Amino acid sequence: AAVIVMAFDEKGQADTFERRIEICKRAYDILAKEVGFPPQDIIFDPNILAIATGIEDHNNYAVDYIEATRWIKQNLPLAKVSGGVSNLSFSFRGNDVVREAMHSAFLYHAIKAGMDMGIVNAGQLEVYEEIPKELLEKVEDVILNRRSDSTERLIGFAETINKKEKAEDKKDEWRNLPVEEKLKYALIKGVIDYIEEDVEEARLKYSQPLEIIEGPLMAGMNVVGDLFGAGKMFLPQVVKSARVMKKAVAILEPYIKTQTAHPPAPSRRDESLIPVPSPKEKVVQASSPALLQGKWDSDKYDWMTADLNVYEKVKKFVKQNRSNPTPAEEKMWELLRDRKLENYKFRRQHIIGKYIADFACIPQKLVIEIDGLIHQLPENKDSDEIRTQWLESIGFRVLRFLNDEVLNNPAKVLQDVLDNLKVPSFGGDLGEASLGEDLGRARSGSGKILLATVKGDVHDIGKNIVGVVLGCNNYKVIDLGVMVHAEKILQTAIDERADVIGLSGLITPSLDEMVHVAKEMERRGMNLPLLIGGATTSRIHTAVKISPNYSGAVIHVLDASRSVPVVSSLLNENEEEKKKFIQSIKDEYSQVKEDHERKKSDKNFISLEDARRNHLKINWKNYQIKKPDKPGITVLNNYPLSTLRNYIDWTPFFMTWELKGKYPLIFGDKTFGPEAKKLFNDANNLLDKIINEKLLIANGVVGLFPANSVGIDDIEIYADETRTGVKRVLHTLRQQMQKSASESNIALADFIAPKESGVEDYIGMFAVTAGVGIEKLIEKFETDNDDYNSIMVKAIADRLAEAFAEHLHELVRKEYWGYASEEKYSNEDLIKEKYIGIRPAPGYPAQPDHTEKTIIFSLLEAEKNTGIKLTESMAMYPAASVSGLYFSHPEAKYFTVGKIGKDQVLDYHRRKGMSLEEIERWLSPNLNY
Repeated sequence: AAVIVMAFDEKGQADTFERRIEICKRAYDILAKEVGFPPQDIIFDPNILAIATGIEDHNNYAVDYIEATRWIKQNLPLAKVSGGVSNLSFSFRGNDVVREAMHSAFLYHAIKAGMDMGIVNAGQLEVYEEIPKELLEKVEDVILNRRSDSTERLIGFAETINKKEKAEDKKDEWRNLPVEEKLKYALIKGVIDYIEEDVEEARLKYSQPLEIIEGPLMAGMNVVGDLFGAGKMFLPQVVKSARVMKKAVAILEPYIKTQTAHPPAPSRRDESLIPVPSPKEKVVQASSPALLQGKWDSDKYDWMTADLNVYEKVKKFVKQNRSNPTPAEEKMWELLRDRKLENYKFRRQHIIGKYIADFACIPQKLVIEIDGLIHQLPENKDSDEIRTQWLESIGFRVLRFLNDEVLNNPAKVLQDVLDNLKVPSFGGDLGEASLGEDLGRARSGSGKILLATVKGDVHDIGKNIVGVVLGCNNYKVIDLGVMVHAEKILQTAIDERADVIGLSGLITPSLDEMVHVAKEMERRGMNLPLLIGGATTSRIHTAVKISPNYSGAVIHVLDASRSVPVVSSLLNENEEEKKKFIQSIKDEYSQVKEDHERKKSDKNFISLEDARRNHLKINWKNYQIKKPDKPGITVLNNYPLSTLRNYIDWTPFFMTWELKGKYPLIFGDKTFGPEAKKLFNDANNLLDKIINEKLLIANGVVGLFPANSVGIDDIEIYADETRTGVKRVLHTLRQQMQKSASESNIALADFIAPKESGVEDYIGMFAVTAGVGIEKLIEKFETDNDDYNSIMVKAIADRLAEAFAEHLHELVRKEYWGYASEEKYSNEDLIKEKYIGIRPAPGYPAQPDHTEKTIIFSLLEAEKNTGIKLTESMAMYPAASVSGLYFSHPEAKYFTVGKIGKDQVLDYHRRKGMSLEEIERWLSPNLNY
């Protein structure tokens, strides 16, 4: 846990620069050097105090805070700085225009000095660049104490401001702005209503549609990225901004395609494009598609294709060429790829304007062409010469080699390349020349990020949010979706020349799959940074299990807001800074791994035999077990969503959107409240539509069966009340950590009466989903470039599935099983789990083995009855699904199995009849060896 340290000591509150740094240094030395408290968990609050009070001693308070912050960051390593920003403007309470301008200007300077976090109503912060010039000048005079009369000047100016004259009160005024400002406003505010007419206005104004994307649209998104990075915008707002951007680009794309320069020549290995001589000029036509070498002068031809999207077609040809190089091309790529060439990076089969270059080093404007015998034909010599002249006219140098030269004298070829790389490139404006393959990079010049949910895992809300946030920060994002195998991830990264790979996963088997991907990257000799994220991932697991398997950078990213600074550091053009960042992560993870190993060895664990002796002892003879009122299987299909919405726990919904707070108290939060209300309203409006139009279907199944525990850790499930035929056996795991004398080492089997007791007990199980039909709905939103509602519907479906699980458990307690028929709890009480009984799920702390789900699905015929399927990693599909067990005993409680020893793993392997290797793979996070 972190600690916040106020700049306050025996003498009182620090109100000068000297007192602030004195107290902070004293506290730092005590905590970090004497106590051993982690310095990165120390947060200093050096006191933001009111300025412009009329008291001269107060005039330098803001400057002292800012300078103290700068001193702390320079002299107290790893410490963080916070502060209550609203204190600053206390003198102007009642005048929100001035207060918001003061807060924004103060944060601008404090953050530059190193301030990490602050307490402020982010929903009422003015964008620094949008503060009126005169107001900004007077506000900064006060904050920076630049004039002796700054307080009087600001007070006088404040009296002239009509505090009601706010942007939201004149919400349509922005419609009178120039089109560039209208687009920027729409992006920052997430307003989609006018985007079509504004884009059309811009299109008529600009000569090229790409200029609109690279100009006002990207300028607006850059502001969005900056505001989000500074904590001045929240995730729902960013996703809305991304929706506006996508809509705008979708409107412009048809015009980009039609205005792109002549398409590149076809692949020499593809016959679907045939050159047709222009009627204006007769040329020698190749008699066979095999003669098409990709070196034709495109000015002499009209190209015929069935696909209107010419660029995408050519891009496909480029990929085919890369996959099927000639021997000479393969050799040349080996030379260029395997030799560092003094850090010069080449691209192969690269589109430049209307041509495909065999190899190109864009920063040095060097093109390398590999010529076979076909290029000795007169017509090809002519077209090659025209091609060379055009490339040279835009600043490229062209280096040509024959096939034989590359294959038979590679050393000389390589030296020629190196010599040419060292020749300074001459001028030349690329203009439209880099359209084509670089169109994506033109829109997202910061880098290309490949994202995927790993094999067997179907959860992607978090990944999608990360993708949107990165896209808003000028990165091109390639999202491969869910259940993606390692081979596809890595091959796509190579084919698309990705700069970073990001892996996501929710279920614990995904952790092993991430390790596998890291090992594959190492085996292939890749060096791309690898980002790890998802609910089940952690910094410790990344450091201990994943990072040691890959020599490249491996970084755990906690949430979407952290992704941007991490990627920015990884792709920093300053090589020294980038190397320093990566090394700091490696050093940190090495220390985490070392600490983890030490702590693991320090913990006291007991044998399985001793743990079983210390099992939870329940007096079964004095407990009256209730026989289910509705035994067997009950199917509940097309369950009313209108009923389920009353059982929704909204707190996790807000956490999905990175708005931290408990529902409904979050609405009163000064920081998150305003945006939480908007998000809640949007969610309920969409939920109304889903219910009224039956866009999602909820299906469920529940089963109640006779059962007894056997062999202390297993649970037999019987076919009927005779209890003679065993249908299936559930296998549970037992805690092995050392407990106090009053505590037990628990397993789920402890909550079911032992067979030898003669007591007839029961167990329940269930599977529910609210995701039937969600694919069609998501597809509609994604077709409309609506990331906001695409993510929203997934978040709502997840909440409905959990609500179904909550509601069904209530029905089981009160009706189907009936062991708590008189129960009366509010939804808040249900969320707090005040009721009797538990519903643990395989794959979670009380039973970490996901493979136990197969028993539930088999007994309930869950796939047939609900449509839920299990993936190879035991994830449920649709993702908005929940399954688990029901235990009715009053002493049943949730617990964590934690680490287990080799003796229990061997015993579990024997009991389940599963190979030891498989057992260890499924229980990898729980192994204490």
